[in-house]
Amino acid sequence: MTTRDALPGMAESYWMATAPGTAWPELEADATADVAVIGAGMAGLSTAWELAAAGRKVIVLEADRVAAGVTGHTTAKLTAAHSLVYERLRRTRGSEGARQYASTQQAAVERVASVAAELGIDCDFERTSALTFTTAPDERAAFEAEADAAAEAGLDADFVTETDLPFPVAAAVRVRGQAQFHPRKYLLALANDLTARGGVIHERTRVTGLSEGSPCTVTTERGTAITAQDVVIATHYPVFDRALHFARLSPRRELVVAAPLPRSEAPDHMYITDDMGKRSVRTAPLDEDRRLLIVTGESFTPGTGDTSARFRRLDAWMHDHFPVGTTIYRWAAQDNDVSDGVPLVGPYHPGARHVYVATGFGGWGMSGGAMAGQLLASTLTGAEPGGAGLYDPRRLWSTLREGPALLKQQAEVAQHFVGDRLKTTHVDSVAEIAPGSGGVVRVEGRRCAVYRDADGTAHAVSARCTHLGCLVSFNEAETAWECPCHGSRFGIDGEVLHGPALRPLPPRKI
Repeated sequence: MTTRDALPGMAESYWMATAPGTAWPELEADATADVAVIGAGMAGLSTAWELAAAGRKVIVLEADRVAAGVTGHTTAKLTAAHSLVYERLRRTRGSEGARQYASTQQAAVERVASVAAELGIDCDFERTSALTFTTAPDERAAFEAEADAAAEAGLDADFVTETDLPFPVAAAVRVRGQAQFHPRKYLLALANDLTARGGVIHERTRVTGLSEGSPCTVTTERGTAITAQDVVIATHYPVFDRALHFARLSPRRELVVAAPLPRSEAPDHMYITDDMGKRSVRTAPLDEDRRLLIVTGESFTPGTGDTSARFRRLDAWMHDHFPVGTTIYRWAAQDNDVSDGVPLVGPYHPGARHVYVATGFGGWGMSGGAMAGQLLASTLTGAEPGGAGLYDPRRLWSTLREGPALLKQQAEVAQHFVGDRLKTTHVDSVAEIAPGSGGVVRVEGRRCAVYRDADGTAHAVSARCTHLGCLVSFNEAETAWECPCHGSRFGIDGEVLHGPALRPLPPRKI
């Protein structure tokens, strides 16, 4: 039995397992549109749907399947309560900036609620409260300040010390009027309604080129092209580097485990804490007598650390703290944090006139994606969107003010970019790689990423990420190669699983 086989639960997202598959066609011929949206997750589909509802001709291009990437592996909390964010925003952007953030994020929650009701979408939408808690008594003052800042920003927030968790907490900030839902059920219905409104969706269509102008041209790896007046890049991590977003974004991976528990024992609300390497808790409907407890945590940079050990630690925490049954599912989510803590939604770079981006949601992509859809659709239809200045990617003054965080982030990237090359090798020889595992090996002077499958066959590809050349590392728990610099992920044969990389890892002979 391999280490991977011993991990808890089935290696599949609950959202992916409990919603139908999709089969929109690939783009096989050139086409035109008012707006081309690259990416069919929460941000991309929300933007496309809002634009189609406003009468724009929209084409959506997705490298894989609709809502099957980051959105298909989220925790699916729909909330304006983003951990301890409002006291920091009040301090760095003033009370008005905090109010704008709260109002736009809460408006996103309400937008999903209204669209689900309007379209009759059965997506397990449930109203609940969101609580950020700590078990450390010396953190009480910080939580009292956060509750005050969140309330001042306009949220229905207060400070509490009692929750319905099955263990005591020292302090918590409660925000009422939030929600949780099934993201794929919601987005697949949104996609169907988008096409009913004249929108077009193409899956398995990877975009590899962008020519800015009036109009713009988007090209794919198969050579087909879309001509559009405007382009929205909603690929989670932007697939083009001309705006140097890679210098402002830090990728973060978190693990998820899920197990059933009796309805009578299930917490009624959503919870999150930074204690113990982060722990996030929510439940979802499972059957008449049970709910599914979904626990997220073990935050780490892709390509670093022992993912299998992290899965076991998270699963042990869930079983130690909740009366759950056997773990059913396990999966992982990936997020991007912005150095100044606020998503980048708006014009792609200072000179952009027709290209827009939505990224950097910092783990809150459900409300962030819906917010981006509203903001970008308003911008592209000539309205004056609220919060546009707050989220504007061109806010260099903010980046400079948050300089220490930016420098720390880039120092970590440099450590991997340079430090990993100073290692003589990650594994001494191909022969050392056991079935079901992988390693980086120097072969004839070149570093190769080698995976050996269960029958002993070795699969070798270049170990240099095709984004900016950092060395990849093997994630045994998920059978993938990961870049610790900017979060690109590749399959064992080099195919791109997650950007910003656009090209696969080239094969190598060993």
